[in-house]
Amino acid sequence: MNPAIIDLLYRLADDGLIIGHRNSEWTGLGPILEEDIAFSSVAQDKMGHALAIYNLLHELGEPAPDQLAFFRDAAEFRNCSLVALECFSETDAASTPSLRNNPTRDRLVSHGDWSLALVRQFFFSEADSVRFNALANSTFEPLAILVRKFRGEIKYHTLHGRTMMRRLPAATLEGRSRIQKAVDTLWPHALGLFEPTRYDKQLSDAGICPGESVLCEQWRSEVEPILRETGVHIPTTAAPVYGGRAGKHLTEMVSLLSDMQKVARMDPDAKW
Repeated sequence: MNPAIIDLLYRLADDGLIIGHRNSEWTGLGPILEEDIAFSSVAQDKMGHALAIYNLLHELGEPAPDQLAFFRDAAEFRNCSLVALECFSETDAASTPSLRNNPTRDRLVSHGDWSLALVRQFFFSEADSVRFNALANSTFEPLAILVRKFRGEIKYHTLHGRTMMRRLPAATLEGRSRIQKAVDTLWPHALGLFEPTRYDKQLSDAGICPGESVLCEQWRSEVEPILRETGVHIPTTAAPVYGGRAGKHLTEMVSLLSDMQKVARMDPDAKW
């Protein structure tokens, strides 16, 4: 059973770490102060969840959390594609001014599209809620205990996402257009949150975690009514983007890790 549990824990922790990093990129860049704070808070929560699960992995014989976060290459991460996507607008082809000594941040300032980041967080929070509610009753008690601690924060993440998703499409035509474009772009990657793994049946039969297809149906039953309520069209022909759970990532995962791991890799033996 251990390989199945370890694979599950890597998927949970890597999703949390990577979306936490992506959301942290918006710190100081949010469209309004309240959203700046909200995204930073969600980023901190998800990185905290990732750290707790990496610690659990370490107790099962895996490397220490810092090693797992900062010294693995892209092919060793098990996160889905949704969490690693860059959030840039259609004007991305324009030149990027050098604002600070940070190319990724410079590009986000000049070409970043917050609607993509918002819809991604909405999709992810709903998936977190469905998955963690199921895991709260997992027969793998160490994980169930952790997840019960997370659920209070996840509740606020879903509340934030649902509020903004209901508010923005109804506010202006531009708001609806931007949310619709973000949903169209991200829907295939959101379905990839529930990429089947070779351990699904084993985990389900043991009462550790329901199968990904079951979780996906529950997620759709939560997300789709909210989208319909706001008049946002749900893509019907999009195929899920799979591969991340097997370490097959899109190119942006490499640049993300280059940024996220830069300081730690500059001096691996440094004491902080």
